[in-house]
Amino acid sequence: MSAPFEATAAWARARDAADPLRAFRDEFLIPPHEHGETHYFCGNSLGLQPRAVKEAIEAELNYWGELGVEGHFKGRLPWMDYHEFVRDHLAEVVGAQPEEVVAMNTLGVNLHLMMVSFYRPTPDRHAILMEAGAFPTDRYALESQIRYHGFSPTLSLIEIEGDEPNGTISMAHIERTLNEHGSRIALVMLPGVQYRTGQAFDLKAITDLAHKHGCTVGFDLAHAVGNLPLQLHDSGADFAIWCSYKYLNSGPGAVGGAFVHARHAKAALPRFAGWWGHDKTTRFQMGPEFVPTPGADGWQLSNPPILALVPMRVSLEIFHRAGMRRLREKSLQLTGYLEWLVRTQLSDVLDIVTPADPERRGAQLSIRVLGGRTQGRSLFDYLTDNGIIGDWREPDVIRISPAPLYNRFADCLAFAEAVRRWHDKR
Repeated sequence: MSAPFEATAAWARARDAADPLRAFRDEFLIPPHEHGETHYFCGNSLGLQPRAVKEAIEAELNYWGELGVEGHFKGRLPWMDYHEFVRDHLAEVVGAQPEEVVAMNTLGVNLHLMMVSFYRPTPDRHAILMEAGAFPTDRYALESQIRYHGFSPTLSLIEIEGDEPNGTISMAHIERTLNEHGSRIALVMLPGVQYRTGQAFDLKAITDLAHKHGCTVGFDLAHAVGNLPLQLHDSGADFAIWCSYKYLNSGPGAVGGAFVHARHAKAALPRFAGWWGHDKTTRFQMGPEFVPTPGADGWQLSNPPILALVPMRVSLEIFHRAGMRRLREKSLQLTGYLEWLVRTQLSDVLDIVTPADPERRGAQLSIRVLGGRTQGRSLFDYLTDNGIIGDWREPDVIRISPAPLYNRFADCLAFAEAVRRWHDKR
């Protein structure tokens, strides 16, 4: 980054004071720490709770108590249409048309539902392309779908290995793999951001390459949604799925989301049908024939859990006010500062796994301790004990993710100082 960074508390305080998004931090509950301030870098695993969530949930509980079943049709936000009240802001965050997104289920469920429609293997084209070392949710789902269709993962699951230092994957390698195997690949299923390395992928470039080979394209955006300014519609991807408890701050086990490109809005695709996916205008006629609602809503199975959607609605309203463009600008600076601190102050202690190119990463930096796994785990435990909250991913990665809605330059400096104290005590 071009900014003249400094490893001093005065510099960090000045940058935080000048931050146009600084007030958003006060809209979140920062967990306390027994020995002082908490520096929370774990939004890539569980985002912090917006302060407004409690009152918003209490409002729905009050409607339930006062209105009973009539709450589906009365109140400020009638439950019958509640999932629609998150739609526009969710579409903003992922760069989609409103009818292309829906908040429903959880990531694993949505992945299976999407694959029912978009993984249609044939004897000649039955393979799925994924990254090696994918998050287990994806691996388990893809393997089970392959077996369900009567194929063997040994033959039908193509895992693309990292060809760059630290296990990241170049676009050239993806292109080579598609050139070699494209004619037998039914589905390309890659992440928006790889969970262990923090590498961000070019969704449009991958989609364009895969479509040239006749492949369907889906993305797991668990670590990308709310982190990067996605342009899902323009990417041309066929579908995408994500969870909402990470950067979207929607609470543990939150309702997930799905994207289905507009060109499939009225397509006669096979799907597992559910009553809530039936055309809204005739749903309550209770007819025997399933007529899907056009767009992503047509993949719904059941009515949405209202109390679980409340935190998402509150958080997405915050994202709407902050704006993904401004959040990305701050994220580039925060993550750039964190990287600078590691490379200039801690190069004898830490190595960064995540790509150095800011366009190939989001907020997350994946870090290894030079002394190996035992030392890495020792550092992680020390950080946790001292209020520096990141997370550990086997075999040896510490993930530190400064989320721009609530993290500060001072947090990044506190991380670096804690690492140095740990090292100096060894």
